[in-house]
Amino acid sequence: MSSNPVAETVAALLPRAQAELAELVAFKSVADFAQFPKSESEGAANWVADALRAEDFVDVAVLDTPDGTQSVYGCLPGPEGARTVLLYAHYDVQPPLDESAWTTPPFELTERDGRWYGRGAADCKGGVIMHLLALRALKANGGVPVHVKVIAEGSEEMGTGGLERYAEQHPELLEADTIVIGDAGNFRVGLPTVTTTLRGMTLVRVQIDTLQGNLHSGQFGGAAPDALAALIRVLDSLRAADGSTTVDGLAPETGWEGLEYDEGQFRKDAKVLDGVGLIGDGSVADRIWARPAVTVLGIDCPPVVGATPSVQASARALVSLRVPPGVDAAEASKLLQAHLEAHTPWGARVTTEPVGQGQPFRADTSSPAYQAMADAMAVAYPGETMQYAGQGGSIPLCNTLASLYPQAEILLIGLSEPEAQIHAVDESVSPEELERLSVAEALFLRNYAAG
Repeated sequence: MSSNPVAETVAALLPRAQAELAELVAFKSVADFAQFPKSESEGAANWVADALRAEDFVDVAVLDTPDGTQSVYGCLPGPEGARTVLLYAHYDVQPPLDESAWTTPPFELTERDGRWYGRGAADCKGGVIMHLLALRALKANGGVPVHVKVIAEGSEEMGTGGLERYAEQHPELLEADTIVIGDAGNFRVGLPTVTTTLRGMTLVRVQIDTLQGNLHSGQFGGAAPDALAALIRVLDSLRAADGSTTVDGLAPETGWEGLEYDEGQFRKDAKVLDGVGLIGDGSVADRIWARPAVTVLGIDCPPVVGATPSVQASARALVSLRVPPGVDAAEASKLLQAHLEAHTPWGARVTTEPVGQGQPFRADTSSPAYQAMADAMAVAYPGETMQYAGQGGSIPLCNTLASLYPQAEILLIGLSEPEAQIHAVDESVSPEELERLSVAEALFLRNYAAG
């Protein structure tokens, strides 16, 4: 990175950032209180609140949102008449999955092979640290030239909408001229990227019942309707032979225009096993950024260990449907429910229940904030030009903010590049990316103030 005072300050602050990220990662802040104690999330929220107070933020508050979780808010006043920038991140994390599969404990930040490993290191506790680093670098080099608001969400990964509903009830709270969402990532390490589209998501729980109770498969199998077999047939109906998503009534044949994703690189990033083909048709970018994609997230059925020779009376699954910009998530949810019900065989009883959704998002890349960010990233990443990419994941708050503040410019950056393996075992963050993106964000705030 070319020498400049902001970059030098960020580099000097990196050891402190690592220590702070370790403290934050140590909280098991999964916003599913049936799995993890609520006190863990509350501890993380209080940590963020204390960090904002230490940076001279005012009006710092731990907000109780309607879904039973907490978001943290604070405001750092800038010069009179300056623009206002909202910085977003979330401190809640995905469950660690099988903790024994991690190379090192998921809630202990561990340095290995030049990366820092731990659940939430990239998604998105690292985003909290990125915002703090950028602001500290500016404070040490002439001050923060804009009004800054920070919001750290406590239930983004669960999709339960607490912060969205709170913002709708308090529309003045997050109002800003520009919003920087620190929950995306570069296309690859070292390539500065702004995410311009997000797929939305809907979650539907489906249950199939066929019998009053399980039956002996030898005595009744072959005629008794098996609920698990019925569920398998229903779930299989959601895909064509090539793996493409097929939900009745949902068939937008859209394509991606922008940065392309080389198929070989995707196979490497996704760690596809040798000899296993990719699913769907069209370019990789089409499939992951511009088209719907269904995923079966879980099935309730007997595990192999301890299974008995029984015809199953009931079975259920949780199904996710990612929807691209241009598709309404609420309508997609209805179509998914209707499809599941229509494809249930044998007259089996089926119930479907929507359990969460978020709308897709498309940014306005012609706004002045994008030029300010491009100039900042050119300094933070010498020799590289800022790229536009999509992201298959969802950040439901984006659409809420776009609706509440239609004049606001929204940019998505972050630490979740492919090597980070977010949501998977051995999630990690690149300290070099943390350093460069913190510099980019600091310089963006300076550029934006001067624009």
